[in-house]
Parts: sequence; C-alpha cells; structure tokens
Amino acid sequence: MKTQDFNFFLPPELIAQFPIAKRAGSRMLYLDARNDTLKDAMFADLPKYLRSGDVMVFNDTRVIKARLFGVKESGGKIEVM
Repeated sequence: MKTQDFNFFLPPELIAQFPIAKRAGSRMLYLDARNDTLKDAMFADLPKYLRSGDVMVFNDTRVIKARLFGVKESGGKIEVM
C-alpha cells in the first residue's frame, strides 16, 4: 500500500465542518464482504448489519484544532491547516 493510493479529489463542500445534530442521521459506508459491494447506509441502521461474533472497535481519538486564519501584508486572507 502506498500513500498515493489515498490521493483523490474531494470537493470542499463535501467536507463536514460540524457534526450533524442527530448523530443517528450520520451516513456510513458499508462493505458487504459476501459480494464485495459498497453500500451507502445510515448509522441508525448499524444494528441490522451486525452479526453474532462481530467485533466493534471504537476510535476515540480527536482531531486537534489546527486551522489557522491570517492576513497577508497585502491584505489578502489566508487559511493554514
């Protein structure tokens, strides 16, 4: 696996800036390993995808607030992430 495998175009308007109010309404991508297909699903539907013996791993890491806003000497606005 190479880091270039993770380079792809993602339109800025598709990047969430804040979590949605009702977390159950969050979307998730589900891989059906039986037929190797991806499904766009709702997080509220997660229980119907789980089977006996499945293991869930929770990632409780946080994103640090590393967005910096500034103004150039010319007056132009800049944003650094």
